Amino acid sequence: MGIIWTIIIGFIAGILGKLLMPGDNEPSGFILTTILGIVGAFVATYLGQSLGWYGPGEGAGLIGAAFGAVIVLAVWGMFRRRA
Repeated sequence: MGIIWTIIIGFIAGILGKLLMPGDNEPSGFILTTILGIVGAFVATYLGQSLGWYGPGEGAGLIGAAFGAVIVLAVWGMFRRRA
């Protein structure tokens, strides 16, 4: 059940990230949106643990994953403009 829950939260976080930071050159589709949210959750967890917001066993929630997705979209946009 953990993998399914991660995919659902990742998809919702990816949608929220896209709503918070719309753009022309963002990845689209169900799978890329889900991957965006999951990667955003990992980014938010890493940053949160580095800053001391989360403990060693804790992860980012839905809001943190959405903001992580926004960070991933910002980095994606910077590299897409260069190419």
